[in-house]
Amino acid sequence: MADFKTGLGLVHALDRATLPISVALWLYTDRYEDWRFVLASRRLDAAKPAEAYGLVHDALEAQGISLEQTPTLMILKMSDPFIRELRRTFAKKKSVEGMRLGSQSIGNWFVEDALVYRIR
Repeated sequence: MADFKTGLGLVHALDRATLPISVALWLYTDRYEDWRFVLASRRLDAAKPAEAYGLVHDALEAQGISLEQTPTLMILKMSDPFIRELRRTFAKKKSVEGMRLGSQSIGNWFVEDALVYRIR
């Protein structure tokens, strides 16, 4: 189950740790039938997948958030069709924090539900 309040805290913790995040949201999709905390950034793109997860966990741990407190993460490339379409559609909006998405196809995903924290 997604903890929407915790998600915002994670985004703020990553900001304090100076790990730049371009996209952050909770996503519920039928691919997993569960919530995933989705992150995307150029900095994470530059790392190999395992290293990207390590960067996020290290940044969160430096802010006092242990691995056990971290939700199931999904790190996507900035070039992923889902991320590209989100950015194309919403990046120019003044604020997307708290925006809900659902029952729609975005890129290569069918989004049953989502709560957005950041799209840049």
